[in-house]
Amino acid sequence: MIGEHVLAGYTPDAGGQEALALARAVVALTGGRLTIGHVHPPDRPAAAGESLTLLEQAAARLDGEPAELVSHEGRGVGRGLSTLASRVGADLIVIGSPPGGAHHRIAVGTAADHLLHSATEAVMVTPAGYAPPERLERITVMYVDRPQCEEAVMRAAVAAHMLGATLRLVTLAMPGDPAGRLRDDLALAIRLALDSAPLTAEDVTAELGEGDDVAGALADLGWVAGDLLVCASSEDAAAHRVFIGEVALKALRAASCPVAVLPRGYS
Repeated sequence: MIGEHVLAGYTPDAGGQEALALARAVVALTGGRLTIGHVHPPDRPAAAGESLTLLEQAAARLDGEPAELVSHEGRGVGRGLSTLASRVGADLIVIGSPPGGAHHRIAVGTAADHLLHSATEAVMVTPAGYAPPERLERITVMYVDRPQCEEAVMRAAVAAHMLGATLRLVTLAMPGDPAGRLRDDLALAIRLALDSAPLTAEDVTAELGEGDDVAGALADLGWVAGDLLVCASSEDAAAHRVFIGEVALKALRAASCPVAVLPRGYS
């Protein structure tokens, strides 16, 4: 289960504050460690000092909760956060959406784009304006009949059991997709989830979201305040790296809840 050591990518804007709030919520659930990281450019003499000041401001929001503060020099925020996560041993990087995006939607800036296509740790992105609810109600896994999605189902089933959440397996269907076969695949995925963790049949559901496009199919599913969407990396991903596919990226942009993308071969 991810979340044993969470790295919050902090920036001095609403997205950075929302990432920190979500990272705090994750470690509150998992009992994990929290590191707050800020990446500063290498070509300004004052940048390192400014970075430390920003981290101290972030720490002031923690109400005494323990966290490691790490300033990291890097030419890109995404690359810097990935390097920093490897250095401190984090298994999850949490980032916010950059300014200017739609409220309650995820905007993919340059940092997220880098992480979603090359990070070696799981990546979680929060929508603009998101505030974590009191509890995690449900983990939703985007599923297609692929080995990497089966891995995601197994890991999500274990997490749902440990965190007291329900598990929902979903497949998106657009016009022309074989809805009957996709429902059969979901039925097999339910069995996989039940075999992976001590969940009851009532704890695991499956739904087929149908629409004219990815956003419409995702909206067809219905969402609750305590949802988390989990996506597997594309089959094009290198082993132990995140590489989000085209459909998953469109779903991420349309999601109203945080989205976590697992590296291929995550364990």
